[in-house]
Amino acid sequence: MKQTYLALLLMALTTAAMDGQAKSLNQCDNISDDIAHSRCLDGVKEAVDRELQTWINNQVFVLEERAMKTGRKSALNMFKRANSDFIKYRENNCRWQYLAISPASSASTAYKTCYINLSKSRITELSKLNSE
Repeated sequence: MKQTYLALLLMALTTAAMDGQAKSLNQCDNISDDIAHSRCLDGVKEAVDRELQTWINNQVFVLEERAMKTGRKSALNMFKRANSDFIKYRENNCRWQYLAISPASSASTAYKTCYINLSKSRITELSKLNSE
């Protein structure tokens, strides 16, 4: 139980720290310079990655705690497999979008936007699990 509270506190602090520095996709879209736009997307991507990792860590803590109480690790193992599968799906789904547009300069933007949107979707999913 203490681990869960610690994880939630860590998540809240990490999210609060990111809010001050992370830009949104909408803010990046308002940047006309290609290099600055790409850097903006990189910043959003990094912030979303950190937030997603925090939610993943939290879910692992919850499932580890449950496994210690019940002696069953099947949910924890399946979550780890699902997370690995999500990472593969996200990479391949965004990669085909990149390849479909390539060699146009917008290919990189399409990849990063796809990556950010899928990561945000996963964050939403994990946050709902923790609020139930």
